[in-house]
Amino acid sequence: MIRPMIALAFLALTACKQEARETPDPVTLSAASVGHYCQMNMLEHPGPKAQVHLEGLPDAPLFFSQVRDAIAYQRMPEQSHAITAIFVSDMGKAPSWEAPGRDNWIAATKAHYVVGSNKKGGMGAPELVPFASRQGAEQFAARHGGHVSLLSDIPDAAALAPVAANDPAPENPDEAQQGYAERLRALSRGADD
Repeated sequence: MIRPMIALAFLALTACKQEARETPDPVTLSAASVGHYCQMNMLEHPGPKAQVHLEGLPDAPLFFSQVRDAIAYQRMPEQSHAITAIFVSDMGKAPSWEAPGRDNWIAATKAHYVVGSNKKGGMGAPELVPFASRQGAEQFAARHGGHVSLLSDIPDAAALAPVAANDPAPENPDEAQQGYAERLRALSRGADD
């Protein structure tokens, strides 16, 4: 009885070690880093960036010119590969908005995001601005508007709702979420006609 329990404990520990090893490290941005959606050089765009690592592809992440786009990618149900890690730019360590840095990555799940600020991301859409420290995020929100949120608390509309290039960032993400849901219902009714 004791031997099977020891064997099970050993297998569980081995599995935990394998999982820990499978979490990839962030990749440094270079001239070869291009946005997943836009296929443009990441270094040519202002604002925070993101990289999404997929299972089986640890050294070839998908890069995103905006953090908002990576969060949208994460939340879309059509993904064909499991996501093993998402890293975002720590804007608290960024030299500037125009030059957000090549190696100042933090895990997306550990970041504090400013949602609803007046800053536009690299593709001209409202941005989810990540910081390693809550204090850094609060200071940014005091200067540029918005509120601080953890990744799990960001409403879907902040990442998934369509925006026109000239649309201002929503001041109240809850209202944006409601408007997004209403547009989806209207589209669904139109498809039934």
